Amino acid sequence: MTKVIYNPIFSAIDRKEFLTPFDKMFDQIIETSFPDVVKSVGVKPFKGTAYPKINVYEWDDKVGVIAEIPGLSKKDLSVEVTDGILTISGDKHKLFDVKDAKVIRRELKESSFKRQFELGEELNGEDIKAKFEDGILTIDIPKVEPEKPKTNKVKIS
Repeated sequence: MTKVIYNPIFSAIDRKEFLTPFDKMFDQIIETSFPDVVKSVGVKPFKGTAYPKINVYEWDDKVGVIAEIPGLSKKDLSVEVTDGILTISGDKHKLFDVKDAKVIRRELKESSFKRQFELGEELNGEDIKAKFEDGILTIDIPKVEPEKPKTNKVKIS
């Protein structure tokens, strides 16, 4: 059993404000330490904020992004590609009806979020497929088919 103790001194600290700088610093350390991830996957998985948490997978024909976004419905989410940037965004402001309540402890994040990924030249931003089920967003980004060398048959006279 968890005991909830009300302490007004710490209720003023916003979780997002406190953790975001640490998340960004961690993301920069990982991206600097493992530059091959960006080169081989074609996505900068550590760019931007750390919410939603994601996994990035690579297959021969595509790259997959799986994001954990509990508590939202499809209508609260947006997946867009603009100028080679994949953006996952959503709004978690109206999940709970807690009007006139005094906050004793806040661990659940209620805010808007936006996470962006730069698609490399090897990924096709036009044919992306996304599915959202049970709080899991799955995005499939097909790879661009490499151009086959063209052969020009020369007629011999």
